[in-house]
Parts: sequence; C-alpha cells; structure tokens
Amino acid sequence: MMASETDAPLIVLGIETSCDETAAALVRRDADGRGEILSNVVRTQIDLHAAYGGVVPEIAARAHIDLLDAAIRQAIADANLDFGAVDGVAAAAGPGLIGGLIVGVTTAKSMALGLTKPFMAVNHLEAHALSAGLTDGLGFPFLLLLVSGGHTQLLIVKDVGAFERLGTTLDDALGEAFDKAAKMLGLGYPGGPEVEAHAKHGSANIKLPRPMKGRPEPHFSLAGLKTALRHAAKT
Repeated sequence: MMASETDAPLIVLGIETSCDETAAALVRRDADGRGEILSNVVRTQIDLHAAYGGVVPEIAARAHIDLLDAAIRQAIADANLDFGAVDGVAAAAGPGLIGGLIVGVTTAKSMALGLTKPFMAVNHLEAHALSAGLTDGLGFPFLLLLVSGGHTQLLIVKDVGAFERLGTTLDDALGEAFDKAAKMLGLGYPGGPEVEAHAKHGSANIKLPRPMKGRPEPHFSLAGLKTALRHAAKT
C-alpha cells in the first residue's frame, strides 16, 4: 500500500487467521497508493485459551472455522459494499499456526475463485512491517522494531519485499515471554496487559538482568530474564 506511480485504485478483502484472532478487513488503495481502511472486524479467542495460559493451536483453528464467515460478512457490511466490489482477496499465509493459516488461505482462495478475482498470499511479518505506511505516507527506507507473539526483530525496511535484518531474538520472542511470565506468576491470559498492569504497582527493589547490555550486535535475549523472574518470584 506504499505510494507508487503505477498503482491503480482497488479494494482488497484481507483475512487474518495466523494465531488466535479471526479478522477480516476491507482496504481501498487510491491512485496515489494511499490506503484507507473501510472496515476492520476482529473476533478474539481470549476466553477459549485463557484456561490454558496460552494459545492452543487446535482450539484456535476450530474457532477460526466458526468465526471467519461471519467476520467476512460483517466487514463487507461495515464497508457498505457488496462482494462484487472486491478487486482481490488476500490472506495471511505464514508464518503462524498451520491449522489457522489453512482455514484462512482456503477460505480466501475459494472466495477469489468464486468471484473470479486474484488471490494474494501475504507474509504475516511483512504485513506487520508495511502497515506503518498504510495511511500516513511513510516513505522508504525506515527503521522498524517488529514485536509480536512469536517474533522480535530490528529491521531496515527498504521497499516492499526488501528488508535488512539488523537484529533478532536469540531465544524467546517478547510476546511469548510476556505470556510465559504471566503464567509463571499466575496473572492470567493474555500476559502482556496483565504484566503491564501489575508492573505499575511492583517493587523497584527487585533487580533483574539487562540482557545483551554492552554487546555490539543489536540482538535480543529474554530467556535469562525469564529465568531471573522465576527465581525472584520464589523469594
């Protein structure tokens, strides 16, 4: 969705099922390459996974099957469009949980075939990286800290499909570490908001390590911090 002289106006239906949220959105690109989000429908699965303290892949995949059709129809309705207005169908094709990805990609391919429109497979991480320039005209190149449940990377985004990775996690991703820390401390799921809320009232006297401090390469490491937290919680 970055600006390009060759861009033509179009409307794309996007489908996201890579983890534990079922989502569908309509995005319109104008002749200048600027994007406009016409609708964005997200169905969470938090209640289904809370008892396990993390995402259960099989439960997530079954929930996508149950939720995706209604999410797509709601996205179309919220955008005040009909299916005939869609110029293409895109879906997250990886990385992610394989069961959920199959649900999203199969649905998107079937819709594209039925509408005789192109299907577009989208790299989940590239979508994260490029979403920063969807509506605010951000130009290339730019520096990006990409943080998600399964990935933590520092990148230079040079163009669509052109990335230079400066650093990455050597063990746990940040989102994964938050969920594991919350489960360890009995704080509930999802872990990020729970850890953040409790940290506001925590003790500053607990000393935790600062991983990778003083190292020349811009990598991340969270496993040692997680272990230190476990020891601190027992004292």
